[in-house]
Amino acid sequence: MKRIILFLITNLAIMFLMMVVFHVVCAFMGIDPSGAMGGDLQALAIFSLIFGMAGGIISLLLSKTIAKWSVGAQVIDGSEGEAERWLVETVRSLADRANVKMPEVAIYKGDANAFATGAFRNHALVAVSTDIMAQMTREELRAVLGHEMSHVANGDMVTMTLLQGVLNACVIFLSRVVAFMAANAMSNGKGNRRGSSNGIYYLVYYVLQFALGIAASLVVYWYSRRREYAADAGSANLLGSPSSMIAALRRLGNLQPGILPDSIKAMGIAGKHTSLFATHPSLEDRIEALERLQRGI
Repeated sequence: MKRIILFLITNLAIMFLMMVVFHVVCAFMGIDPSGAMGGDLQALAIFSLIFGMAGGIISLLLSKTIAKWSVGAQVIDGSEGEAERWLVETVRSLADRANVKMPEVAIYKGDANAFATGAFRNHALVAVSTDIMAQMTREELRAVLGHEMSHVANGDMVTMTLLQGVLNACVIFLSRVVAFMAANAMSNGKGNRRGSSNGIYYLVYYVLQFALGIAASLVVYWYSRRREYAADAGSANLLGSPSSMIAALRRLGNLQPGILPDSIKAMGIAGKHTSLFATHPSLEDRIEALERLQRGI
C-alpha cells in the first residue's frame, strides 16, 4: 500500500510539473494555453493519467489468471507426487525467509523457464516449466525459485506496471501539448488555416506518440534488466550464497530457453542475450555480477 500511495503522489507531482513547464513555455512563446484540450489543461492531465494507467492496472489485477491461461499452468499443492511436494515445500520455505505469504505454485509444460506474477506480493503465483524441473539439480532449481520469490518480495510486478503507467501518461500528455503548440504556432494570425493546423496537430501528435513510446519502452526495458540483477542477488541472499544461482544461470546457458507470452516474459528467468530492447541482461553479465558479489566486491 505504501508503494502505491508513493507512486500516486509521485505521478501527480510529475503531471503538475509538466503542466507548469507547459505554461512557462507558452508564456515565453506568447501562446495562449487555454486552447489545449478544449481550454482545460488539467483535464488533459487527468485524461492522460487515467488512460495511461487503466490498461496496466487491469492487466495486473488479472495477471495470475492470464498467466495460468496463457501457458496452461496447473496449480499444485504437493499431493501430486514427490517432486511436486518438494517444489511446494521449497517455495514455502523461501516465502518464509522473504517474509511474504505463501504464493500459489504451478507447473506448466514447456522449455526451461520460470516466472512470478500477481498484483499483490502476498497473493502471488510462482510457476516453473516441466523442462526446467527435469534439467536442473534441486539446488539450482531452488536458486531459480529464490530468484522468483525475490521478484515477489520486491513487488516487481507492481513496480513494472506503475512505471509503465507513468510513462504512458507522460507520452500521452507530452504528445498532445506539443502537438497543440505546433498547430497553434502554424495557425497564429491565420484563421483561414484551421484545416492545415489540424493536420499539423495530428501529424505531430502521432509522430511524438511513436517516438516517445519507443523512448518509454527503453526506460522500461532498462529498469527490467536492473530488476533481474536485484532478483539474482535476492536469491543469493535467501540461499546464503551466490553459488547456486551462478550454477543455475550456467545451466540455463546450455538449455533451450522457454518463450513466454509478452504479458509475462519480463518476469521469466531465462534470457541468454541482451540489447536495449531486452527484458533481461545476458547470462554472462548476470553471472559476472554474482561473482563480484561472491568476492565481496
